[in-house]
Amino acid sequence: MKAIVSGHTKGLGAALAEELARRGIAVLGLARGGAPALAARYPALIDEVALDLADNAALARWLEGPALTDFFRGSRVALLFNNAGTVQPIGALPHQDVAAVGQAIALNVGAPLMLAAALARLAGERRIVHVSSGAGRAAYAGWSVYCATKAALDQHARAVALDAQPGLRICSLAPGVVDTPMQAEIRHSSSDLFPARQRFIDLQRDGELTAPAQCAVHLVDYALSERFGANPVEDVRSL
Repeated sequence: MKAIVSGHTKGLGAALAEELARRGIAVLGLARGGAPALAARYPALIDEVALDLADNAALARWLEGPALTDFFRGSRVALLFNNAGTVQPIGALPHQDVAAVGQAIALNVGAPLMLAAALARLAGERRIVHVSSGAGRAAYAGWSVYCATKAALDQHARAVALDAQPGLRICSLAPGVVDTPMQAEIRHSSSDLFPARQRFIDLQRDGELTAPAQCAVHLVDYALSERFGANPVEDVRSL
């Protein structure tokens, strides 16, 4: 088994890459930057490719090359964690920068769907994890773009599951509220732009955020289990 993790340099993505490597699973990390400390701890298991995943044209060029096939050569199971994403732009519709809207769609929707389609063409067993969010299933004022993009991942997983392709499993999995840099970004946003901001401040104050390493254990456990993909949309807290 080998795995791709998008956005592997920080937060939940870094924890996922480390948890997979800790279990002896080779990881190909995709992000704009690198994770030198992680690569140094697991030099035989961590490979990195510098890609701006919000640049769908650049991602398409990379996927059209041999890198993906070369990485998974000899692996019976190909695993993909579509983790990279952004919560921006935050705010009601008139306050949203149109370029930021396009970047969010490219990163949160375009990149995961492109990676999933490329992985699906590989031989052997393929498992795709979209890291989703409760925001894809419940609307929040100020998060129309984030909610819409996460809902897109949920619907993609449902439709792919209906395709019933042999050897292909998929799940759009909400990880709960995890203590990541994105959470810090949310807490530092303006209440005028994101009225639910205080709720996330309270969760952090009350110690109700899940540590990335703890969440990664649960996500990897489920991705490797026989139950994976039984339901195309799940929440890790209900597994």
